[in-house]
Amino acid sequence: MTRPLRVAVTGAAGQIGYSLLFRIASGEMLGPNQPVIIQGLELPVALDALKGVAMELDDCAFETLHGMIATSDPDEAFGDADIVMCVGSRPRGPGMLRSDLIQANGPIFVGQGKSIDANAAADAKIIVVGNPCNTNCLIAAAQSTRIPKENWTAMTRLDQNRAIGQIANKAGVAPGEVKNVFIWGNHSPTMVPDIDQASIGGKSVNNTLDAQWLNEEFDATVRTRGKAIITARGKSSAASAGNAAIDHIHDWFLGTGSNDFVSMAVPSDGSYGVPEGLIFSFPCRITAPWKYEIVQGLEISEGNRERFKKTSQELEEERAAIAELL
Repeated sequence: MTRPLRVAVTGAAGQIGYSLLFRIASGEMLGPNQPVIIQGLELPVALDALKGVAMELDDCAFETLHGMIATSDPDEAFGDADIVMCVGSRPRGPGMLRSDLIQANGPIFVGQGKSIDANAAADAKIIVVGNPCNTNCLIAAAQSTRIPKENWTAMTRLDQNRAIGQIANKAGVAPGEVKNVFIWGNHSPTMVPDIDQASIGGKSVNNTLDAQWLNEEFDATVRTRGKAIITARGKSSAASAGNAAIDHIHDWFLGTGSNDFVSMAVPSDGSYGVPEGLIFSFPCRITAPWKYEIVQGLEISEGNRERFKKTSQELEEERAAIAELL
């Protein structure tokens, strides 16, 4: 029998966590032949809610779910974890600036980073979903001396999925027809959705869709979609964020079955002039299970160059703001 993989999920009883756990347990994330043990972490005040989720998971009788831990102890939740999904973070409150949010989440991710490094498997793979995810990931990874730095990633797959959805709707095609859309930089309004390599049914997106729509409405929609959902729904993205986290781990483990690009915020190695160490979204290829590489040699269009610099500068500024935590 295949060894069960231990999947730790923080904020496991929250909206995103709730949308995640059943899909992990069903085999949708890691495949129908890969058993899992879910290790859910919650604040003490939400532990009863998490125990209720565990009851529901039992009631589903998923064949791939070989166990569930519900705990408020990080060391227990991260114990021997093969995959860590850092979903929980402090949300932005009324009047909070992004800089305030970074400072508020800093101590949380210092503690979680230390606990993950001390207790998870030595080759654990980590995705940070809780925002601001790039810099939260940077903080957590900085606490690690045992787990390789390249195993620490943050989620920009949601932004890629949003971009694909917009293009598919505009073109009147299924999302699977849209290839090689990706995101540069920070998961923030400074991100750069790049469609210069993208295609619809094998035809260039730039030669298929209206240039004004691509440069204006499409671009703005992708970069501000989260705010628009909060305005419409009264709550932040949950199911779509959970879905993107599933996609991120699924493709990292199982691959895409093609040379498709996937957007992953990973530690920069200096590619494209991005300062080393920043957690920066690049187009990546999955070359083997749990192996990614940054796609090299892409031309950054003149229109995207200044924006590329801006998102890189923003991440440098965020790194400087939490320098004492690194």
